[in-house]
Amino acid sequence: MVKKMTFKQFLFILPLLIFIGVFSIYPIVTSFMYTFFDYRINDQTANSFYLSERFNGELFYEDCNYINYFLDDDKTLMSEEDQKAVEEIQATVSSVMSEYENAKGTEKISSDKKDELVAFKEKLRTDITALYDKYPDVEFYNKDKIPEILDEMDTCIVKSNFIGLKAYGNLIKDTRFWKALGHTLIFTVISVGIELVLGMLLALIMNKAMKGIGLVRTVALIPWAIPTAVSAMIWSYLYDGSYGIVSFLFNKLGIINSQSAMLLTSHGAMSAAIIADVWKTTPYMALLLLAGLQVIDRGLYESSAIDGAGPVVTFFKITLPLVKPSLLVALLFRTLDAFRVYDLIAILTGGGPGNGTESLSIYAYKLMFDQSNYGYSSVVVMGMFVVVAIIAFLYVKVLGADVMGND
Repeated sequence: MVKKMTFKQFLFILPLLIFIGVFSIYPIVTSFMYTFFDYRINDQTANSFYLSERFNGELFYEDCNYINYFLDDDKTLMSEEDQKAVEEIQATVSSVMSEYENAKGTEKISSDKKDELVAFKEKLRTDITALYDKYPDVEFYNKDKIPEILDEMDTCIVKSNFIGLKAYGNLIKDTRFWKALGHTLIFTVISVGIELVLGMLLALIMNKAMKGIGLVRTVALIPWAIPTAVSAMIWSYLYDGSYGIVSFLFNKLGIINSQSAMLLTSHGAMSAAIIADVWKTTPYMALLLLAGLQVIDRGLYESSAIDGAGPVVTFFKITLPLVKPSLLVALLFRTLDAFRVYDLIAILTGGGPGNGTESLSIYAYKLMFDQSNYGYSSVVVMGMFVVVAIIAFLYVKVLGADVMGND
């Protein structure tokens, strides 16, 4: 019989629920909301969430001020009659702009008000243009500046940037996204595959009861203890086309045509990233597998040896089946970690050359921070989320192991 949680018991886990809600659920929900908007912080017409048309009264007031200021300078070069006409225009502008003197940011605007402001701007353009056209030979100070201000007034009416599912449709047609996904999958599959084999070998060695095993375990874990950014910098020096020892050795062994090919070609740069990742995270894979190896009953190996089973048979008949839950955890963690790779590639290759090593995380970062396109970058992140969910499902389904180890 399942007991119901009491209110006092619930209070104990409430801080944890709040922490998860604030730092896990809220960012996910926010990112998902961004995908429905063309949200770009470098564009004042799309730097917020607008479900309907809005009016930037603060910008409108500023533009009107400029128009009056520029007309003040230029009207002195006109006839007295036209100066009065300019003053009438200025009075009209001042009257219209006075309504928005204390405006801050954007506000909702009715269709009637929108039509009224559009008509005002067009009449203003017509009247000012007609005045300047009377003096084709006069070099006015601000004749070319006023049309620019009038054009900027168009941006005062901010259209809705709600696009619904349109961005998801763009994602499907985005060839750069699919290339980045391909690069990410290549990096993930190859690096995790190599790390699994090397990690298992390292775990089997560290699981042996022999003299000095403590030192072996300590030394083996050093690469994993180094921060990724630091290890990426180390490998960038090792791969350098002028003095890098790794690129030099690869060139002498005939693996690459020239030392510079290691980071200046797409295949070379991807190989470089994979080697660096394998070096750093193989110990982590070994650590997870070692935890699974140490819970296997030693008596099973003794019985196997008595029955005459060799090391290979023992590994496939005893070790591998019993380490399966730990294997799933190790593969799942490393695959998801490798799939979201950012810092290693960002420092080592920057996604280059020619976007040849650009991962989904790099692509999303460039969209968000280089282009300030938060809306579409969130769609790319949602695409990553879907792929990650599929990977996790396939691991659990195909391997058929309980993550908690309760087969």
